[in-house]
Amino acid sequence: VQLQASGGGLVQAGGSLRLSCAASGRSSSTYGMGWFRQAPGKEREFVARISWSGGGLYYADSVKGRFTISRDNAKNTVYLQMNSLRPDDTAVYYCAADPFRVGTSMEGVKYWGQGTLVTVSS
Repeated sequence: VQLQASGGGLVQAGGSLRLSCAASGRSSSTYGMGWFRQAPGKEREFVARISWSGGGLYYADSVKGRFTISRDNAKNTVYLQMNSLRPDDTAVYYCAADPFRVGTSMEGVKYWGQGTLVTVSS
């Protein structure tokens, strides 16, 4: 499975961005998908995940109520809608996939995308 993330950029605090992750490869539409992020000098952390059917939504407390994960299996794409962005959301965002369910730690992920940078200015 190959994952291609896009949609990052520079946005002012309070603004919105939508990240996309296109998956390719056998049976990728049946995989659990998710997003992690890594801020400068910090460890990679879990952001959100979604099951292959579009259910099983789970968010980190830090983004709950502001971010929404969704997927379109016809396009083999998962999205992360980010609203009310804050400077501490600045990070490289990584798309993640797993044949079962994306875990909340790096050990629970089998496939990674290349990352897309989100910068939120104050």
